[in-house]
Amino acid sequence: MPRVSVIITTHNRAGLLRNAVASVLAQSFQDFEIIIVDDASSDATQAVIANCSEARIRYLRHAKNRGEAACRNTGVDHATGDYIAFLDDDDTWLPEKLAMQVEALDRCRPRVGGIYTGYHRVDIETGQIMATIAAEKRGNIYGDLRAQNWVGSPSAVLLRRECFNKVGRFDEKIKFGVDYDMWIRISRLYDFEIINEPLLRYAVHPHRLSTDTPTMLDGKVAQLAKYADYFAGDRRAYGRYLLSLGVLYCYNRKLAEGRAALRRSIRIYPFEIRPYINLFFSLWGSENFMRMKSLKDRMQRSLAAHR
Repeated sequence: MPRVSVIITTHNRAGLLRNAVASVLAQSFQDFEIIIVDDASSDATQAVIANCSEARIRYLRHAKNRGEAACRNTGVDHATGDYIAFLDDDDTWLPEKLAMQVEALDRCRPRVGGIYTGYHRVDIETGQIMATIAAEKRGNIYGDLRAQNWVGSPSAVLLRRECFNKVGRFDEKIKFGVDYDMWIRISRLYDFEIINEPLLRYAVHPHRLSTDTPTMLDGKVAQLAKYADYFAGDRRAYGRYLLSLGVLYCYNRKLAEGRAALRRSIRIYPFEIRPYINLFFSLWGSENFMRMKSLKDRMQRSLAAHR
């Protein structure tokens, strides 16, 4: 059996998928299998895989589109490796990624369930590195995850397969943030380790799931329903979660719900200025809210560029 099962989930990104697969095949560590889970693509994905002669690739196709969590679960269910790595179809790995993670996880005590790395945020159109993000939180990060998803993209993570035997599969009821949900569940039972070196090129482009605000909103609402008691353990983190929820409501033209979430954010943690600003913006209607947010973001980027 291979040491590592690499699970690549894909949907209608045949061109990008080639690059993702090539970055796995170019790894200095070669004891792996590749499981490609196609979520009912209607493009040339099947042809791309058919033209690849690599024997370590297994291609699994959903008959209908089932979403991110179901794709990852199909991959996990068919994995045979001791370790599991995920790679999104628009991301690519640097050549030493698996070698460094496998070596590090081999050295770790069994309490460590996984290792994640730093990464480059890359403009997919130009190939330009927009930012380099370090891996920061290690050890018992269960409490830290209240504040934000420190682990980040599944493409940066290598996990022990046993983690899924203990905590179960990805939650298919959550449309967005399924990775965040999984890291919370794993961190209840396991520690995380880090490799600070950026070993992932994380693609930034307009067609990412994280630009789909209706899906993001559905995911936030589902997570809050599932983890209300968990987030309530840190008032500042809970207030910020409600802030992001309120902003998403407003972006989706649900101003009443947005204002309610922003007011709740202020009640829980009144020392954060941003809920007040966004609540003020929301009083001017959906279109003006988005214009003012866009203007604010452009001003912040301009200031950062001149520092």
